[in-house]
Order: sequence, then C-alpha cells, then structure tokens
Amino acid sequence: MNPAGSKRVPERTCIVTRTTLPQSDLMRFVLGPEGEVVPDLRGRLPGRGAWVTPSAAILAEAVKRRLFSRAFKREAKASPDLVAVVDDALVRDLTGALGLANKAGALTCGFGKVEAALRSGQAAVLIHAREAAEDGRRKLANALRNAAPAPIFPVPTYDDLSGDDLDMALGRVHVIHAALLAGAGSEGCHARWRRLRRFRGVDDDAATQPRDVDRSSRNAGPDGQD
Repeated sequence: MNPAGSKRVPERTCIVTRTTLPQSDLMRFVLGPEGEVVPDLRGRLPGRGAWVTPSAAILAEAVKRRLFSRAFKREAKASPDLVAVVDDALVRDLTGALGLANKAGALTCGFGKVEAALRSGQAAVLIHAREAAEDGRRKLANALRNAAPAPIFPVPTYDDLSGDDLDMALGRVHVIHAALLAGAGSEGCHARWRRLRRFRGVDDDAATQPRDVDRSSRNAGPDGQD
C-alpha cells in the first residue's frame, strides 16, 4: 500500500528473468505490422508491450528461447540480429542527444577546450573517441586530477563511441576529445550513456579506469590531440 499522497511507480516484469522492476528500468518491445519484434526505447509506440531487462545477454536469451511469442501470445518474429539492432538504436539515441547538447552549449570539444573545462571543474563527463591516442588520454586525466575547484561528483570517462560517431553527432571533423559540461543540458546524455553501457554489460566503475589503446590510434594535428 502506498503512503498517502505518494505517486505509484509503474512496474513491469521482465519476460526472461521474471523480475519485477520499475518500468523505467526495463526496455519495451512491441510488434510491428508484420509481427516483427520492434524495440521501443522511448516507450511511446502503440500496442501491447513486452519488457526485457536492458542487457544484451538477456535479450539474446529472449530471442533464443522465443519468449516474445509467449509474451505476446502470438507468433512474434524476433530477428537473430535483434541485439545488434537495439545496440545501434541506443548509439543513435545517444549521438542524437550529444548533438542537441552541443547546440545548447552543454558540450565542448577539442583538446585545449576540454582540458580547460576539466581544470576549471566545469566538466561533468570526459569523452574520448574509442581510438584516441594514449598520450591525449593521459594528459586529460592529469588535468582532471588537478581540477580546481575539485568536482563535487566523480567525472566519468567514456570511450564507447568511435571518432566517426562523434563526428556525426557534433557535425565536426576528426573529433577525438570532448566533454559534457555540468548542468541540466548534459543530464540526458549522461543517462543515455549509462543505458548503453548497461546494455553492453560494461561496469560503470570502469569509466574511471584507464583503457589500453591500439598504437595505430587516430590522431589530429601535429601533436595528435584534438
């Protein structure tokens, strides 16, 4: 029973784990016109929904065990590539949000601007292209450690997107380093980033750890930093 005046949080049950969770913690799927299983990331598509824990491994199990047909009580065509389809949709959702944050002035890119945002304590999230060189990563990590004033909350470092993804999102060429700035304009991007990483099974604690990089890293400019 809910306390007087409290608002009830909608809950749904994962079709794989049978765990009941707040609706916002699950991923919704609906059936398309031809009976195909379609991801509904925003939870707005019409029709009956089937809910899955937002994990690539759990979604793959739902496809393998044909659990969507059971959930919809009819033949449901779940593509063998459904995990990849959802991952791609999550990336598009994230890059779209990054583009909006950039237009709103809640994101900065380029090595010098990112370094300044880190040192001044204005950065909320540090972003590297997946193929960013180790030297640039190390220098920006040092700038973050020497921030004054120090950030109130930990500043995660994400490198889940390729340089091409960042180029497309920000409408620029050869983006290697960027930062989301503290404030309301960056919160939606951060939430989408956490959702993508959760789906991929990436521990968010890893966002604070250095990552090994390919020595054939993408570079920009004479010092390989942009």
